[in-house]
Amino acid sequence: MSKRNSQAAKTAARERLRQERERQAKRDKAKRQAIVAGSIVAVLAIAGGIGYAVVQGNQPTKWEAAADAKVVAPANTSGKDGTTVVVGDSETDNVVHLYEDPRCPGCANFEQTLGEAVNKGMEDGSYKLQFTLGTFLDGNLGGEGSKNALSALGAALNVSPEAFIDYKTALYSAEYHPEESTDEFAKNDYLIKVADTVDELKGNTKFQDAVEKGTYDAWAMRMSKAFDDAEGVDSTPTVKINDKKIEIPSDAAGWATALKDAGVTK
Repeated sequence: MSKRNSQAAKTAARERLRQERERQAKRDKAKRQAIVAGSIVAVLAIAGGIGYAVVQGNQPTKWEAAADAKVVAPANTSGKDGTTVVVGDSETDNVVHLYEDPRCPGCANFEQTLGEAVNKGMEDGSYKLQFTLGTFLDGNLGGEGSKNALSALGAALNVSPEAFIDYKTALYSAEYHPEESTDEFAKNDYLIKVADTVDELKGNTKFQDAVEKGTYDAWAMRMSKAFDDAEGVDSTPTVKINDKKIEIPSDAAGWATALKDAGVTK
């Protein structure tokens, strides 16, 4: 090979090498740009996800929202936000006031032991029954069964006072009252299942819709606040006869004695 041909070959080789380096440089630049762009997208996605999580975390829960919502009070209530619930047609001034929590096992025991006697006194006209229901066990145990059951009780009260009494009895019954560590009352289908044992509520679509839609959720939260604010009530069940707190009797005879001691006669 001549020197001239050799020089030309070297020049051509250098040119090819230069062009290859330029192409490689362009590929490297494009790769870097793609990495940067991908990183920016990833950062934005993470930031967006964090932002969404923060926004969602700052959103009130269903029950927090209900606490601030406009109250739809059930029929057969009175007072501010419908939190006064008095049952009984008697003209007597005697009032037996029950303070309970739907998930409370002590309340279930009270209802199973004395509920019939307590209700009979109201039906006989010896006194009226007043109810203030709380939801503190949801906070103590976690869950929302007390609040959900209280809202369902509002739906029953909207049907009639009798439906309310019968539904409360069913919820506290040995057959349907769950262990306090479980949260069965948080399930609407369970509350409706129990309601189907009550004549006025069985297949009652208006009642069922109110339970499913949470029509009385805001009312339940106001009732719970009334319970929290009640004077002298620090446990459930609490029973007051004519505003005087009593010891819970263990049987029907004890209940009759408590009424007599409080001056309640038919």
